[in-house]
Amino acid sequence: MHVPDGFINAPVSAVAGVAAAGAVAVGLRGARKELDERTAPLAGLVAAFIFAVQMLNFPVAAGTSGHLLGGALAAILVGPYTGVLCIAVVLLMQGILFADGGLTALGVNITVMGVVTVVVSYALFRALTGVLPRTRRSTTAAAFLAALVSVPAAAAAFTLVYAIGGTTDVPLGKVLTAMVGVHVLIGVGEAFITALTVGAVLAVRPDLVHGARGLTAPLKLRVDGELVDAPAAEPAPSAARTRSTRPLRAAGLALAVVLAGFLSFYASAAPDGLEKVATDQGIDKNAKEHGAADSPLADYGVEGVENTRISGGLAGVIGVGATVVVGSGVFWAVRRRTRREADHTPQGTR
Repeated sequence: MHVPDGFINAPVSAVAGVAAAGAVAVGLRGARKELDERTAPLAGLVAAFIFAVQMLNFPVAAGTSGHLLGGALAAILVGPYTGVLCIAVVLLMQGILFADGGLTALGVNITVMGVVTVVVSYALFRALTGVLPRTRRSTTAAAFLAALVSVPAAAAAFTLVYAIGGTTDVPLGKVLTAMVGVHVLIGVGEAFITALTVGAVLAVRPDLVHGARGLTAPLKLRVDGELVDAPAAEPAPSAARTRSTRPLRAAGLALAVVLAGFLSFYASAAPDGLEKVATDQGIDKNAKEHGAADSPLADYGVEGVENTRISGGLAGVIGVGATVVVGSGVFWAVRRRTRREADHTPQGTR
């Protein structure tokens, strides 16, 4: 659902850019509470993984494909504030390096693909986990539903932005119906990918899933015939905090490289949901060439490499590497600043 340059007029694009910048600023502030020594390194990996999976377009209907948006996945794994930052990093890398998603439309894309998907999915996820049994299975099911709803919500948000600042005069009712309709189908794919990933991490390291904190129900004791919560035990200083995250990070990075470097060659070549609707409804008449169209990695290929498979694979691996480096740098800086502020806070005010 990467919006290209020319779909949205300059004033609305500028407003969306300001809104996106504000959302990133809020995300940076909120991430300071979500990230710790264990989860900060994982946030960069989550961004790289989302980048890789977004290269795997899957068919959803005749002549149409879809790909992961990733807002729900990021929010559930590392938290909503950090999730917005993850999607922003992915979109920035895609726009600058691969000419995917307009540069003037970057604010629109961050707002629609990042903020809307994260807010909608995490709010629904929290509502569901609040009423469902506190089990891994229920958490995975909540992740599935949250991801499913987040994609058509983003499609509706794009239609609203287009209604305000679209550069062509088209029937907005038809655009809304087409966008939401095809993105419901894409949402099913998003839901399966999100649930599968969240379930896999829950199976091996539930302590690292932000949305699963407090998953284990308190122990009950029977006192005078009534069940009461047992007193909380002192947490062991070792357990989750000292358990290394390196095996999970290594496995996740290897999987991202395989997805982007090898499996992306077999992705569907059909236009994605927004491209298909834009062509069918005529909202792409004023689309402009991407500002980074001359990038050596434009269109996910390496300039000068003739073999399509090798060119695409190298571009994918470079993208994963760049995203994990930039993302990890951002989250490391956020965590470092948080620790510095904590060290300078007087003991009595903590």
